[in-house]
Amino acid sequence: MIQRTMNRRTFLHHTAVAAAATTLPRSAHAADSPLSGHHIDRVDFRTVSVPWPRQVGRNSSKGIHGNGPDKLRVSVLHTDQGATGWGQTQGNSGKAEQLLELVQGKSVAELIDPATGIRSEKYHAIDVPLHDLAGVILDRPVWAMTGVKMPYLTKVYSGMIYFDDLDPEEQPAGIDKVLENCRWDYDYGYRQFKVKIGRGNKWMSAKAGLERDIDVVNAIHKAFPDVDILVDGNNGFTVDTMIDFLKGIADVPLFWIEEPFHETVADWTRLKDFLVANGREKTLRADGEAQPDFPVLEELQKDHTLNVRLEDICGHGFTRWRRQMPRLTKDGIGVSPHTWGTALKSVYSAHFVGAYGNAPTVEGVTTQGGDIDFGENKIIDAQFHPSNQPGFGLSLPPLS
Repeated sequence: MIQRTMNRRTFLHHTAVAAAATTLPRSAHAADSPLSGHHIDRVDFRTVSVPWPRQVGRNSSKGIHGNGPDKLRVSVLHTDQGATGWGQTQGNSGKAEQLLELVQGKSVAELIDPATGIRSEKYHAIDVPLHDLAGVILDRPVWAMTGVKMPYLTKVYSGMIYFDDLDPEEQPAGIDKVLENCRWDYDYGYRQFKVKIGRGNKWMSAKAGLERDIDVVNAIHKAFPDVDILVDGNNGFTVDTMIDFLKGIADVPLFWIEEPFHETVADWTRLKDFLVANGREKTLRADGEAQPDFPVLEELQKDHTLNVRLEDICGHGFTRWRRQMPRLTKDGIGVSPHTWGTALKSVYSAHFVGAYGNAPTVEGVTTQGGDIDFGENKIIDAQFHPSNQPGFGLSLPPLS
């Protein structure tokens, strides 16, 4: 494993005995908690490269997505005892000096309870780094901080099947390019593909776009009959066009439908009724990623018209996800936090799901090359296995 910004292995050697004596979950305010003996004395920002293995094209509303983050900002938290934790910084965290002013001198126990998450919304921007830091100090992977002995494992889908048939504009590659990308993902280890649909929303005429969506999904199913297919409309459909799409892929089982339109009770209810009437009652109905309307989502959950929640693992917040999980689990609503953008977020989501379960699948954002050592976080037998190493088990390259 690549060394972290400070030597993680050396630190863990000195803290493992104390950490092993801590039983989780429990409040970390206790004077004998290892978190109480660590105080934040420095905050750094770093930029890292987390590239994708190929260019990712358009979806129903956005143009070519590119080749992945090459200057992603992460924050690194340092304690006076030599521990470090790091992760994606969320929202407007300001300058390092401003963030340091917020947390400097505070014990890690004042900032985060490993059993529940950050202690104040003031720390939302560093929610993920604080979870990593707590795991490092306690010598536990993040998934284990709830007290589970083994992580819950679940399926993982490739989130990279976009409109690559439409590019390059001067000579579109066609459906064969989409199938080529599916083959790469299959060989990588995925057995679920999330297929972007909605070409008629912006890039083609409504009729031609719908026909292409149908042809793409039918072609993928024919070429990869053992793969689960998920479809994601990125709010590019109406109820009527979504029903027309479903009629066009009548022979294709669907694992789930994601964000066909911006959520309303009337639209989702009508779509659910169509699904049930046409033998697709087991197709999952997922929403909540883009500008979620929380009152509507809550209403849709009451009768399971919506049965999977998708808020972003970082944007919504790791701790917010943790706090809503007991209720969602009790109500029988599945979760699959949105992770698109970086493979780091896929790891965060896998640790979250590893702690709580209740997820039909997690979103895989593949990376190739770049700066990060992902360690034991990997796909094995089409499931995402979170690392058993402390924190999230991710290593930054040493500073040159």
